[in-house]
Amino acid sequence: MTQKVNFLLTNAIVLTMDGEFHQYEPGAVAIRDDKIVAIGLEEELLIQYAANETIDCGGKVLMPGLVNAHTHVPMTLLRGLADDLRLDVWLLGYMMPVEREFVSPEFVHLGTSLACIESIRSGVTCFADMYYFEEEVAKATAEAGLRALCAQTVLKYPAPDAASYEQSLEAADGFIERWKGHPLIVPSVAPHAPYTCTEDILQATAAIAVKHDVPLHTHLAETLTEVEASKEEHGMPVIPYAKKQNLFDAKVLAAHCVHVDNGEIHTLHHHGAGVAHNPSSNLKLASGVAPVATMLEIGLNIGIGTDGPASNNNLDMFEEMRLAAFLAKGISGDPTVLPAKTALLMATRLGAQAMHMGDITGSLEPGKRADLILVDISPLHNAPRFRRDPEGIYAQLIYAAKSTDVSDLMVNGKWLMRNRELLTLEEAPLLARAAVYAEKIDAFLREREQSVLSKLIAIGGALEQESFEVQAKVRLTDSQDIIKNISSPEIEILHTRHYHEFDTYFQFDDLEQGQVRYREDEFIGEDGEITKVRYRLTMIGKTSERHFPSDVLLSRSRYIAPAPHSLRFYREYFKPSAETFIEKDRLRWRVLFRGTEFYINLDRIDQPDLGTFLEIKSRTWSLRDAENKAKMAEELIAFLGAQPEKTVTQDYVEITAEESGQH
Repeated sequence: MTQKVNFLLTNAIVLTMDGEFHQYEPGAVAIRDDKIVAIGLEEELLIQYAANETIDCGGKVLMPGLVNAHTHVPMTLLRGLADDLRLDVWLLGYMMPVEREFVSPEFVHLGTSLACIESIRSGVTCFADMYYFEEEVAKATAEAGLRALCAQTVLKYPAPDAASYEQSLEAADGFIERWKGHPLIVPSVAPHAPYTCTEDILQATAAIAVKHDVPLHTHLAETLTEVEASKEEHGMPVIPYAKKQNLFDAKVLAAHCVHVDNGEIHTLHHHGAGVAHNPSSNLKLASGVAPVATMLEIGLNIGIGTDGPASNNNLDMFEEMRLAAFLAKGISGDPTVLPAKTALLMATRLGAQAMHMGDITGSLEPGKRADLILVDISPLHNAPRFRRDPEGIYAQLIYAAKSTDVSDLMVNGKWLMRNRELLTLEEAPLLARAAVYAEKIDAFLREREQSVLSKLIAIGGALEQESFEVQAKVRLTDSQDIIKNISSPEIEILHTRHYHEFDTYFQFDDLEQGQVRYREDEFIGEDGEITKVRYRLTMIGKTSERHFPSDVLLSRSRYIAPAPHSLRFYREYFKPSAETFIEKDRLRWRVLFRGTEFYINLDRIDQPDLGTFLEIKSRTWSLRDAENKAKMAEELIAFLGAQPEKTVTQDYVEITAEESGQH
């Protein structure tokens, strides 16, 4: 007695990509609702199943849809925006400013829809994404009918969808609660990377992923600079540091892992982490080549990803599979490393396992979702076909076939493309909307490319500092009691410094540009001699005090960079409209007051002669932490013997302008 199914796909070269790499020719696949019911030889399935629709595949390859294990799909709208640049210039000078200005729910939905079209046309049925407004990514992907792991980004910087990382954490938690159990979308959380997250963020995101039993998507060990910085700051490479923050309590999908050693690969394997290898992006950004052969040998689940369209610049998984195989051969000097069958495995079943979704997709097996594609291998660039070696079909797909050979695509038992015709999305109106965004972004960048921040980043070495600042100053007539109280048992002194500082502030007609400070720091030893001199540039953005209830809590952008050139060079380079010079003698203590870290500065302003100030300072990425420190700063001022009601939050340059009558 025959069984009833929705579809019976016949006359195909069926590649299952299952554990035994079964092939059937002529083969067939039976599909009921959203699942695969059976795979086998055509003659056997025709006897066993009666279908609502029997489809002759015309001798095409019928295989699992490709799995893009790492991308940022809304960035289709930023494709080609800025290329062939240093990573810091690309990221800080172009990507982040544009994202902060333009990324919105509408932007994300549109960019995702365009990416879904590109993915469908190139045979991708499932992808792993991380971006902002990730709920819009989920909505657009579900509307298109594709499957995805959608991870809400959390990082320490202010983001397009959150003023503080606490907001991002709340957004991720709510997003996961609303979308868990969706037939196409696996909601997730994405601490961007250890170097863009605090320890609190890494631990909190891991806890969210564990609580909801969902994957955690992140970037790990992408560049050598990242690894060296981790060693310097934390005393260990990236992977051990991530482990120390409990990241691997969660089901981790780690993008890149370019600079990892065997021990770190074993750590990833031991904790069941998956890795997404991104060959094109890693080459384009000069990040290096991941040790894929070693990862496979150790048994790691490793997939292939395109990364975002702004750093690749496409979502073509056929291109990535081919490049992954060639790279592994080229760097090893062994042409047998990463054969075609393994490359295809990484882009299907192994990639799904790396995403912790291998139980539902990635191979053609009874019970798994019907996520599949048809690939036409009849065009000239695929011809001829040799049948002697059963492994030859894998080589044909990896080394000869192109994404344009994909003719049909099904996800969850529903056709999204038939005979190269899209069924769920319209391309033309989406492209027209993308063109409007491109015009606006071009206009924004034409103006911004001459901005102070862009000039600072172009010099090199610029880093964004904490967004929230606790700053309170009190003018003093006598500092002796302050020094005495700093030595109180209630204050733990972590270290003390003595500086002589020469600050030149560059001001600009456009107040939105902020100010640039060129600082010469003389480190003064106990005998009063200069022991070291340091030169730095700091770009201080416009202050946003009005958002906070406390008078001592500020929010503003702040970038710092080394200053290897002369003051004259920077004066000619930045072309300020005005300058202010301040010379001061600073005694600085880094302390713990009731378990909370602060800097206490005793500043004698010699030029102009403003007198002596007590300054309490602290910076943080956390709004909650800043609010707590703001309250404690006032308590610390009182404890030291000054009068909190007389505090001011102005910088010395602002006090100078006020007292000199400047505006």
